[in-house]
Amino acid sequence: MKLNRILALVTLSFITLASCNQKKTEAKTQETPAVVTTEETEEFDLIDDNGDPIIFGVQERATLEKPPYKKWFDVGYKEHPLDTTTVAAIKEDLAKTNITVFMGTWCEDSQREVPAFYKVLDHVGIDASTVKLITITEGKDAPENLIKEHGIEYVPTIIFEKEGTELGRIVEYSIFSMEKDIQKILNGDGYKHPYAE
Repeated sequence: MKLNRILALVTLSFITLASCNQKKTEAKTQETPAVVTTEETEEFDLIDDNGDPIIFGVQERATLEKPPYKKWFDVGYKEHPLDTTTVAAIKEDLAKTNITVFMGTWCEDSQREVPAFYKVLDHVGIDASTVKLITITEGKDAPENLIKEHGIEYVPTIIFEKEGTELGRIVEYSIFSMEKDIQKILNGDGYKHPYAE
């Protein structure tokens, strides 16, 4: 009697396991649209936990404002409480700064911080096309040359440079607020991101 029960449980386990593996195989074989915008972008069929394509390479902001990324971009943009006083104080210096943003479309921190960053730019009146936006894979292995060149370990990473010199970077999340962190970086107030040594 006990042996029959054990055999039944083992058989049931194998059937369940085979069923789950079949679903995973079917999900992987579904065609996933790859969004590519430059020759620096390689094409991989990667999807995030929500089933959305993971894009990587040099992108445009407009890509984030289209489905499937639009759902989190719009929420992050709308929910960021803009500090208009600080934005007014950083407007001139921010306009003279070169900015590079590394992010992952799969990353919750990127989904929160990057739309907030663009909201600040919009309020200041900076054209988003002046910002270099680079999306990377979850394993941070593409585009490899850009990741190594800038020492990217966490995303998002927003790098501020002036005349070829890095002023500072916001890494993964803002410490005070997006606006205040930018102000501290631009003013040279000794801002350190959470992972700075």
